[in-house]
Amino acid sequence: MAPPITRTSTWNSSDYSCIIDVRAPSEFAEDHVPGAINLPVLDDVERAEIGTLHKQVGAFEAKRRGAALVARNISRHLDMDLSDAPRDFRPLVYCWRGGQRSGAMARVLSEIGWKVTVIDGGYKTYRKSVLNQLDSIPPQLRLIILRGPTGTAKTHILRAAAKAGGQVIDLEGLAQHRGSLLGPEPDHEQPSQRQFESGLANAMAAFDASQPVFIEAESNKVGALHVPPSLWKSMHDADSISLTAPLEQRVAFLLQDYAHVIAEPARLDPLLNWVVSRVGHATVDEWRSHIEGGDWPGFVASVLRDHYDPAYKRSAAQRSHNDIVVIEAEALDRDAITLLADRLLKHT
Repeated sequence: MAPPITRTSTWNSSDYSCIIDVRAPSEFAEDHVPGAINLPVLDDVERAEIGTLHKQVGAFEAKRRGAALVARNISRHLDMDLSDAPRDFRPLVYCWRGGQRSGAMARVLSEIGWKVTVIDGGYKTYRKSVLNQLDSIPPQLRLIILRGPTGTAKTHILRAAAKAGGQVIDLEGLAQHRGSLLGPEPDHEQPSQRQFESGLANAMAAFDASQPVFIEAESNKVGALHVPPSLWKSMHDADSISLTAPLEQRVAFLLQDYAHVIAEPARLDPLLNWVVSRVGHATVDEWRSHIEGGDWPGFVASVLRDHYDPAYKRSAAQRSHNDIVVIEAEALDRDAITLLADRLLKHT
C-alpha cells in the first residue's frame, strides 16, 4: 500500500531529501523555493499547447493530451533525475497552486513507496511567506550600514566579514550587480525581482536578531531591482560605519576589480555618454584622452575626483548618517581587506 501523501503550508527544507518544483521552466526561472530543482510535468511549449487545445477543441481533449504529456515527462524524470533516489527518499513537491501538476507527480512518487509531501497552495503559499518575511524581519534586525566613497572595497570587506562569521546582507551579490552604471556582472544577468526578494528573505530569516547585521550603503535600486520598502526604511534608520582610503589605493583596487572593463573599453561608453550633462564636455574629453593613451590609473583617478567623489559628498550631505566609527584603510589589497573585515566585526 502506498504511503499517504502529506500536505503542508509550512516546512523546513532540511526535513526533505529534495524539493521538486514541477512547474514549467519559465515559471521556475522567475522564482522558486530556495534549493528546489525543476522537474516540470509540462514544459512551456506543452502548457501552451494544452491551453490552446482547451480553448479551440474542448476540455476532454485537452485533459487527455495533458495526461499523456504529464505521464511521459514524469517517466523521463524517474529514468533520469530520480534514477538513483534511495528507498527512504522524501521529496517535497509543489506547483503553482498545489493542484493538478504537483498532485500528478506526488501520486506517482507515492506509488513507488516514497513519503511525499505537497506544499498546500503551491508556489503562491511560498510567495506569500516571502512577502511576510520582507515586511516583518527588517525592523527586527540591528542593521549597520557600511558606507564610503567609490573604490573603498565595501562589498569585498563585507564578504570577508561574512566568511569570518559576520551576518551580512550582500545586496550586490543577490542582485548580480555592482550598483553603478558599470555594475552589470560579466556574463551574468540580473535575477527577476521575485528571485531577488526570495534570496533576501532566505538570508534574513537565518539571522540572529540579537547580533548586528551589516549591509552596504546603496540606493533603493541595485541595477534594475528594487530594495523592498521595509528593508529600505530600516537602512535609513540604521547606524553606520564610515570607511575611508587614500585615492591611490582606491585607484589600484578599482583597476583590479574592473579589469573586465579595461579589457573591453566599449563598456565605458554608457558612462561617458550619460555623464556629459553632469561634468561637461571638457571633463569627458579629458577622460577619453586618458583612455586613448592607455593611462588607466589617470582615468580612474579623474573619474573619482570629477564625478564619483562629489556625488558621494552630495548624497552624504542629504542624509543624516549616525556614524558609530570611522575606519581608515591604508591599503585595499586582499590581506588588508581581511584585516578591515576583522576591524568591522570588532567595532560592533
